[in-house]
Amino acid sequence: MTTGLIPGGQPPNPRPTGALPQQRREPAGHAAQHVENRSRSSVITARAAASFEPVGRSVASARSFVRDTLQGWGFADIVDDAVVLTSELVTNAVVHAGTSADVLCLRSDEGVRIEVADRYPEREIPLQGTAVNMGSPDREGGRGLQLCAALAGRWGVEYIPTHKTVWFQLDLPARAVGTRAAGPALPSELLPLADSRVRVAVVQVDRTGHIAAWNEDAEDLFGYSAEQVTGKPLTDLAAWPHTPGTSTGIAEALRLSRWEGSYGIRASTGRVTPVYASHLRVRDTAGEPSTVCLLVRDHERAVLQTPLRGPASDSSTRSEGQNTDPFEVFIGYPAPDDLDGLLQRTVERARDMLDGDSAFLLLATDDETELEVRASTGLPSARQRFARVPVEAGPGRYGSARMPAVHDDLTAVPGAVPLLNGTGMRSVVTVPLKVEGRLTGSLGVAAEAPGRYSNEEALRLQFAADRIALAVESARLGELERLRRGSLNFLVEASDLLAGTLDRDQTLALMAQMTVPTLATWCAVYTIAHQASEPYLSYVLHEDEELIDGIKSLLSKIAPPDPVPTPGARVWSAPGEMAHQAALRSSMRSLGLSGSQTRQVTPGIGPTLATASAVGGETVVLPLVARNRVIGMLTLGKPTDEHFRQEILELAEDLSRRAALALDNARLYSERTAISQSLQRSLLPPELPEIDGVEVEVIYRAAGEGNEVGGDFYDVFPIRDGAYGFAIGDVCGTGPNAAAVTGLARHALRLLAREGLTGPTVLERLNSAILDEGARSRFLTLLYGEMRPQEDGSAELKVVCAGHPLPLRLRQDGTVEPAAEPQPLLGVIEDLELYEQTVTLDPGDVLLCVTDGVTERREGARMLGDDGLADVLTTCTGLTAGAVAARIMRAVERFASDAPSDDMAILAMRVPGLHQD
Repeated sequence: MTTGLIPGGQPPNPRPTGALPQQRREPAGHAAQHVENRSRSSVITARAAASFEPVGRSVASARSFVRDTLQGWGFADIVDDAVVLTSELVTNAVVHAGTSADVLCLRSDEGVRIEVADRYPEREIPLQGTAVNMGSPDREGGRGLQLCAALAGRWGVEYIPTHKTVWFQLDLPARAVGTRAAGPALPSELLPLADSRVRVAVVQVDRTGHIAAWNEDAEDLFGYSAEQVTGKPLTDLAAWPHTPGTSTGIAEALRLSRWEGSYGIRASTGRVTPVYASHLRVRDTAGEPSTVCLLVRDHERAVLQTPLRGPASDSSTRSEGQNTDPFEVFIGYPAPDDLDGLLQRTVERARDMLDGDSAFLLLATDDETELEVRASTGLPSARQRFARVPVEAGPGRYGSARMPAVHDDLTAVPGAVPLLNGTGMRSVVTVPLKVEGRLTGSLGVAAEAPGRYSNEEALRLQFAADRIALAVESARLGELERLRRGSLNFLVEASDLLAGTLDRDQTLALMAQMTVPTLATWCAVYTIAHQASEPYLSYVLHEDEELIDGIKSLLSKIAPPDPVPTPGARVWSAPGEMAHQAALRSSMRSLGLSGSQTRQVTPGIGPTLATASAVGGETVVLPLVARNRVIGMLTLGKPTDEHFRQEILELAEDLSRRAALALDNARLYSERTAISQSLQRSLLPPELPEIDGVEVEVIYRAAGEGNEVGGDFYDVFPIRDGAYGFAIGDVCGTGPNAAAVTGLARHALRLLAREGLTGPTVLERLNSAILDEGARSRFLTLLYGEMRPQEDGSAELKVVCAGHPLPLRLRQDGTVEPAAEPQPLLGVIEDLELYEQTVTLDPGDVLLCVTDGVTERREGARMLGDDGLADVLTTCTGLTAGAVAARIMRAVERFASDAPSDDMAILAMRVPGLHQD
């Protein structure tokens, strides 16, 4: 191993031997060997290590790791220097060298040593005694080494064949024992001004807020004698608040154990005297509490004011004599321009300010009933982010986020701060963020040791919260506005998609696909067919398709959520609990601890561990309410330890209302379609009869989407003694009204024909029945006939053509001719004089009957017509009845490119030739 040292540096201390900590995440072998083979003389009292992948975000992760480690060790004074140096060295490793970086923090009685190792030993650094030119500070390369030389007490570089390690050591600053706060010695001209004699008014206020004592200095400052003010409320004299940005009221300040701040006192002259006050809460021997208020003129505040600890860099960034923005003093300059960055900077500065182990910031919901975790440091942020806690958690001041609170030991009051449950934090101080008297959030700092904080720290933290409250609220409103614009666009697109379909299954799929992964990691839709039926799991979707079956299996074992019509999302804990139990059982079986005789896990029993993790986070249920009825539930879920943010739940609620209406519309459409199709099928003949010696084929097409029956109809039915009736007709118009007349005509024809009436009589009585419908009647063209097969193989037909396109007869020689003469249509006049004509179909002949939807097929100005139909029929010689009907339909469809606008019916009857079976 070769050790190099930059000129001007000092040799490194030997590194102690010993096993690496468990949290160090590096592979065994050579990576660990180069650490173990070194030794140092100093005693290492603590260590922490982590490895970072060669990606850009690792630099920020390494900074957080070092900051958290040193803060946990109580070395806040050197955190900034350590973070800067670590950032530069890790950047060299993961960005410039392109390898992973191993960061090791060592604590000793001398200070802190931090090592950054990469796997690119070829990037050598000259050894001691070699002239080194690290270049300009503005140049990117070599800047990390310059910073080490400038900031570190000792630093150096160590090489092995596979690694290069750059280390630096920061010594702890000396602290005067017993010093709480001290300032430098100043020239006389820089000391604060005061009157010839500094007067400190001492005012004692009893537990009810009334003045109990008033000293001589108070009388000199404000002009009231003790007799004039004793027994009066202090609020009668206080002009509160005197300083903008003070969110704590006078009544609240008097109840705190210690408080400092500015306000005004109305003097006997009526003018307000600005004062700086220090309040101390005490109690007498009888236990009666009171508040002692020390007041000086505001410009003499240095007499009472406790110096605030701020970041050392804040004062250095301002030129002498320039005004300092209180917000920038706390946050630093420049301030982050996004909400998440601002909140994260706030919790980090708050933790540094109070030397805490963790800090958190929560933002209030619009109705100020809940607080949502938005930023934290020193806590498992992935588990806590977007978790919600109530504003009023219990009775009294300590149970409300609207007031500052200090807890000396959380183990004595379990659940007092739900966010810290299970984190190991013992003491905590929380203060509200308020804007114009309205609660907008809560800021807290916690420590692992009990009794770390008092009301003095609460006061300092409240001052900081007052400084940043307006900026945080402004950034939150800006983010909320951007989210709402995005939500509107999302809802518009969702509404368009949902309105574009009336299919129930497609609507369910759209509901799930719009929520995953935009709003949730997984989604399940329950539907309720009727009010008395149980919810049914209809659709499940996860962003990872391999987990869908596992989630279905898990949810099928859980009772569905209750169909509560109350709007809004409610938490459903059953999936997470079931997932936890399933994971526990699976782990126990894998270890042979289930207690069962067999240790073999049957495939498909319970969800896998991956499925359990996928549904282990927060799960919420939103009711699907349409037309004042719960028709289902939309269930949204997150993976383990994740929560929904309030804005996402509000967006999901808006989506659920639209999805519920779309789903109900699809249900109604499906029901109406099923009813319509059932009724339409009842208007068609059940089936065509088998007729000895005659082939019969029918093709029927109803115009309009979803229609099975329109104004055209057909029928072939037995009458008596080997005779069969056939009919093909066309009611004026299309749609349901025409279908109603169709049903009347078809059933009336069967009934009248079987009474033994002749064809003309049957149609005359049908004409009367149509006219009896009154305003609902429609005129009807009808071709009706009776057919009787003959022993010689021919078929005799008696035909009446009432206003219908004439039937065409195709002979074996290919000639086509009309088989009847036109007569008046039905449903127009009462007295009809109809007659029937007899037609004989010889073997091989075809009788073709069509409705006007066939002959009136149009393509622009062209129309198929009777002649076009006859031309097509001439090509059908020798074809069966089915082939003839199919060829006619293909010719009609090819004649025009547009979809047919009228109903079409084709009835072909053929007498087979003598040579055919």
